[in-house]
Amino acid sequence: MTRTVCLAQNPEADALLAEDRFALLLGMLLDQQIPMEKAFSGPKVLADRMNGLDVRRIAEADPDAFATIMATPPAVHRFPGSMAKRVQAMAQFVVEHYDGDVTRIWADGDGAAVVKRLKALPGFGDQKAKIFLALLGKQFGVTPDGWREAAGHYGEEGSRRSVADVTDQQSLLEVRDFKKAAKAAAKK
Repeated sequence: MTRTVCLAQNPEADALLAEDRFALLLGMLLDQQIPMEKAFSGPKVLADRMNGLDVRRIAEADPDAFATIMATPPAVHRFPGSMAKRVQAMAQFVVEHYDGDVTRIWADGDGAAVVKRLKALPGFGDQKAKIFLALLGKQFGVTPDGWREAAGHYGEEGSRRSVADVTDQQSLLEVRDFKKAAKAAAKK
């Protein structure tokens, strides 16, 4: 089944995200302090620069050489040095704990167990883990028992809270409006 995603808002980058779950997980890791589209385009940029996106090659890369790959203009992230360390740490964790297969993170157990495993990933906290579970459930058919509850508000059907709800340009704008309103409400 061909899956269509619109997270990077770029057909080639989105095609990689639709096919490669490590790319999707990597995009989620990169999604901080930069626009969502840039974060989810990052895996495609890395794949182009490394002649493919391979979790083991990233895990085993020389840290300085990998940091250079991340920082080469246009940089993959606003903070390429620190993010290079996070990307490598996550890749190393996936190799060590899941034999390089990220799908094993959500292959069994209920939603709470999946969130717990996601939170154990370097660079993932509670919120990022819940959003990623919601993304898996809403757009990739990964629906372990209790996934919506484990994802919290991010798992709500019809919500427009996060990347999990972005399916096109319009929903991206709706998510941005929700986030803007939430920030404004928090300042009151």
